[in-house]
Amino acid sequence: MTTTHLILVPGSWLGGWAWDDVLPGLRAAGLVPHPVTLPGLDPSDDASAVTRADHVQAVVELVDRIADDGDDVVLVGHSGGGAVVGEVVDRRPDRVRRAVYVDSGPLEDGNALVPDLPADSAGQAFPSWEELADGGSSLEGLDDAALARLRERALPHPAGVARAAVHVSDERRFAVPVTAICTSLPSEVLLTMVDGGPPLHTEMGRYDVTYVDLPTGHWPMFSRPDDLAAALVDAARA
Repeated sequence: MTTTHLILVPGSWLGGWAWDDVLPGLRAAGLVPHPVTLPGLDPSDDASAVTRADHVQAVVELVDRIADDGDDVVLVGHSGGGAVVGEVVDRRPDRVRRAVYVDSGPLEDGNALVPDLPADSAGQAFPSWEELADGGSSLEGLDDAALARLRERALPHPAGVARAAVHVSDERRFAVPVTAICTSLPSEVLLTMVDGGPPLHTEMGRYDVTYVDLPTGHWPMFSRPDDLAAALVDAARA
């Protein structure tokens, strides 16, 4: 019997801990979750030389270990982690059964998360609440405890990742089906923004996408963890 593994890639500033409240629901459904802490996002890491290629390679290696055992791989990317997932699908289109984007999407080739981050920056610092809200990262659903947890545990995102361009080129990536879990933006709005270019620079419109609405803010793993787990279970079983 094939086992379905979910590789959970968090957004910028976050480690695998961000998925803690989602894991019980996934395990209860018989799925095997793998919350990922990308290079440079563990407090013990030296993030100064970490590159986007390092992030992509870390997930590719996990995909390969699971697929080599004959098991099923579903990739999940939240926020900035969606760009990593998009690149991993490009590298391993024959080893990923589905990609799930949580308030996120795959970036077009040549685009970066923070292209104007100064070259001498040590990293992309975790913004203020006001800056996050102004940038479209809604705090809806986060209570004081969740905000404190996020502020306490978030780390600067490696500069070499934030300002580096995404590289995708394998047309086979578009054959991998996608689930888009829409939290900050409802699907009817997102559908008007998926065909590339600003503001999202996503290539989502070129995939076979199932849109799922989960109204909340940008961090559903904190604001609606049980509902997010249920949505991920449905996506993994699709």
